[in-house]
Amino acid sequence: MTPVTLLAAGLAAEKKSAEVTDWAARIGWLVGLALFVALVYWLMREGWKWRGTLQGDLPELPSAPDDPGPARLTMSGRYHGSTTAGQWLDRIVAHGLGTRSRVELTLTDAGLDVVRPGATDFFVPRAALREAVLGKGIAGKVLTEGGLLLVTWAHGERLIDSGFRSDRAAEHTEWVDAINSMINKTETEGAR
Repeated sequence: MTPVTLLAAGLAAEKKSAEVTDWAARIGWLVGLALFVALVYWLMREGWKWRGTLQGDLPELPSAPDDPGPARLTMSGRYHGSTTAGQWLDRIVAHGLGTRSRVELTLTDAGLDVVRPGATDFFVPRAALREAVLGKGIAGKVLTEGGLLLVTWAHGERLIDSGFRSDRAAEHTEWVDAINSMINKTETEGAR
């Protein structure tokens, strides 16, 4: 070995971290950091609860009828949340609509049945459906173009966008076509 290599190897072997001598300061910093993280978490939770209070005028979610009829389409996937229609960052958290979860969607002639294990189920009556489109984002979730099924529906005085993603994204187009044809058929029947 050359002298330079020996010198470099000797320096690398001697390089060690300095020993901690001030344990009280280190523990103080760790406790302070843990308290800061807990404060931020608590503030986020309080903000979520406040948003729910502000949306307290939203009526209770409808439940599925006893006999909704035969299923036209079914889908399993993820529910990513609901927002005020057209405002993809204005999340609605009242009545559990802000809770992300797995979802089983069933489209029948009566409407859209949303079954969410571990969260509140709800039903969108056919007359409340307004539009279905392919989107790329909803509050807190951004995907590729067409990666999200967005269903716009009326509830009380509000229009709501709900975002769903199928386990098989190729199904989204079929859902958009089926929901929009149901809406058009309802409007045509109502115009008579």
